[in-house]
Amino acid sequence: MEALVLKLVLTPVLVGAASMAGRRWGGGVGGWLVGIPFTSGPIAFFLALEPGPHFAADAAVGILAGTVSQAAFALAYAWVALRAGWPASLAAAAVAFLAVTAVLKLAAAALSVTTVLVLASLVLAIRVMPRARAHDEPAPRLPWWDIPARMLLATAFVIALTEAAPALGSRLAGLLAPFPLYATVLAAFAHRLQGAEAAIAVLRGLLLGLFAFAAFFISVALLLVPAGIAVAFAVAVAAAIVVQAGSLLAGRALKIA
Repeated sequence: MEALVLKLVLTPVLVGAASMAGRRWGGGVGGWLVGIPFTSGPIAFFLALEPGPHFAADAAVGILAGTVSQAAFALAYAWVALRAGWPASLAAAAVAFLAVTAVLKLAAAALSVTTVLVLASLVLAIRVMPRARAHDEPAPRLPWWDIPARMLLATAFVIALTEAAPALGSRLAGLLAPFPLYATVLAAFAHRLQGAEAAIAVLRGLLLGLFAFAAFFISVALLLVPAGIAVAFAVAVAAAIVVQAGSLLAGRALKIA
């Protein structure tokens, strides 16, 4: 019940906040904001309480590995978006995510190897992301139902995926948990209403935000068993906040976001 309430409350609040931040400061900031593990973080916490710390620590490594799948999602969507609309872009991104997830499921790796793979994939993805073409046209006036629709759709996605996760097994559930549901909603709406450039900006911001995502789950996987739930998640939250702030500053300095 607690998990369901969390999904029903946190999901629309986060998507609404990210959408408004995107309107105020640009899509890159909205994408960066949803890189924080607002969904998979609580999932890992509830796993630590119920099956136990060992199970949750193993799942955290799987969730961390899913960062690579998110990077593949962002790249596929961005490149297809240069020549196609949001349905084709989203389909290509989902295929890319699932293909990488299938490979990761077959090739499970230790935390150290997973960490190196994740960081390398994020750096590479940022380097090869297409550059959104600059334009001077004013942003279009968005319909009144834009943000409520984003919130409703994202909440439905989160509930459907997390309800199906237990039947998939711990490893596969961990790999699927990082599916970028929030970024999917933000990018698809931005693409539909504002064009491919806006969607690419969202996904570029997502890649920056995923460094904090990685920091969170590296901390959980390292500390959960030896230090306990309270210490592990406190350190993970602190690490994510520090890395999140640093990634935005670095992105602004390098003109990435």
